[in-house]
Amino acid sequence: MSRYASQETNSVGYKLSAEQLAIRELARKISETEFRHRALEWEEKGQFPWANIKVLAESGLLGATIPTEYGGSGGTWLDAAVILEEIARCCYVTAMAALGELGVQSQAIVAFGTEKHKSRYLPKMATGDLICAICITEPDVGSDIRSIKTRAEKTSDGWVINGEKTLISRADVAGLFIVYVRFPGEVGDEKPIGAVLIERDSAGLSVGQQYQTLGGDALFEVSFLNCHIKDEQILAQEDGFHKMLSAFNGQRCLNASISIGIAQGAQDHALRYAQLRQQGGRPISAYQGIRWMLADNAIQIEAARLLVHRAVALAGGGFPTRYEAAVAKVFANEMALKVTDSVIQIFGGHGWTKEMPAERYVRWARYGPLGGGTPQIQRNGIARDLLARTNATT
Repeated sequence: MSRYASQETNSVGYKLSAEQLAIRELARKISETEFRHRALEWEEKGQFPWANIKVLAESGLLGATIPTEYGGSGGTWLDAAVILEEIARCCYVTAMAALGELGVQSQAIVAFGTEKHKSRYLPKMATGDLICAICITEPDVGSDIRSIKTRAEKTSDGWVINGEKTLISRADVAGLFIVYVRFPGEVGDEKPIGAVLIERDSAGLSVGQQYQTLGGDALFEVSFLNCHIKDEQILAQEDGFHKMLSAFNGQRCLNASISIGIAQGAQDHALRYAQLRQQGGRPISAYQGIRWMLADNAIQIEAARLLVHRAVALAGGGFPTRYEAAVAKVFANEMALKVTDSVIQIFGGHGWTKEMPAERYVRWARYGPLGGGTPQIQRNGIARDLLARTNATT
C-alpha cells in the first residue's frame, strides 16, 4: 500500500480528485528530480531559488491557485497544500519561496483586490516574474497585530506610509509588497488596520538588514519613509483587519502543510536507513524500539495531514476558518518537531552529523511554530472560539 493511500479520504468524506492526485505526482516528481539534490546549496548560499521557481512556473504548479483568467489553474487551497507538502519533503527553501504565490499573497489579491490589481499582478505571479512579500511583523510587534505602528496618513492625492517591518521573507527579490498598516486611528484598536500594495521602486521604500536563518532562507528589514501611494493601492481598508486575518488562515494551513512535508521527508529517510543500518547482525528495523518510533511517526504525520486537508476542504471557495486553521497548524507544527527529533534518534550518532540528512529536517521543522502565529497565540484563539460556542451559565 502506498504511504499516501490513507490521505485519499478523510473524516469529512473528502476524496482527492484524479486531477489532484496528478498534481501531487507532478509536484513529487519535480521535487525529487529538480530540488532535492540542490537543497543544501540554496541553504549555504542564502539565495532565493530562482531556478526552482521557474521550474514550478513552467510546470503550472506555481500558479495553481491563481484564477485561470489571470494565467493560473484556478485551483484550491487543498491543491496548494498538496504541492507544498511535496516540495517541503525535498527542499524547505523552495517551499518557502513558493508559499506566497500559492498562498495568502495571491489569494488576498484575488479576494480583496480590484480588477486593476488582479490584471496587473496575478499573471506575473503565476509565471514567477513577480514575487510578492507580505509585511506584518515590526521590531516591537509580532503576534499582537493590533499594535502595529506603521501608519498610513491621508494626503491630498493619496496616502503617505511611514514605519518599519522586520523578519520579512523574500524582501530581497520582491517586486510587490503587501503591507499591513494602520489607517488613522489609535494603536491597540483593530478597526483602522488594513493593507496596501506598494511596488518595489516606490520612493521611500527600502530593504535593509538581512538575517540568515536556521533553515537557510533569508529574512529582511523593510522601511517606509514618507512613501507615497495612491488611493488605488489600498488592498483592504474597511474591515481590513478581519479581511486580512481571514486570508491569513489559509497561510496557516499552508505553513502546516510544509511542516507535514518536512516530517514526511525525515520519516522517508528514517525508513530507508532503518532497513540498511545493521546492529547485532540484523537491520535496526527488526528491533521493536525502532519499529515503534517509526509507527508513532506515521500516526502523527497522518493525523496532521488529515487535519490540514479537513481545514482546507471545509473552506470551499473561501478561506479556512480561524478555528480549523489554528487546530491544524498547532498540531502539524508540533508534530514536525517531534517526528524530526525522533528521526535523529533513529539515525543515532550519525543523525548528529551534517553528512546525514536527519539534521537538516530538524532545522527546517523549527520555523513552522514561529511563522504565521505561534502555537501559544493559536491556542488562545482556539480556546476563545470554544468558549464562544458554549452557552454556559453560572
